[in-house]
Amino acid sequence: MEPTVAQLRTLYRMLVGMSNMLRSINLVRMDERTKRLVMLVGETIEIEILSNGEALIK
Repeated sequence: MEPTVAQLRTLYRMLVGMSNMLRSINLVRMDERTKRLVMLVGETIEIEILSNGEALIK
């Protein structure tokens, strides 16, 4: 399964933003079941990127 172009654009933007805030990026993974990109940042931030590029921050 390949991520969509919208997902990749959002992922890049989020990775650069978190790096600029000196946050550690612990995991980036494609969830095959939901077709979402999942990022774990620091100890508490979970970000899901939907196929349309929308980011959900939990």
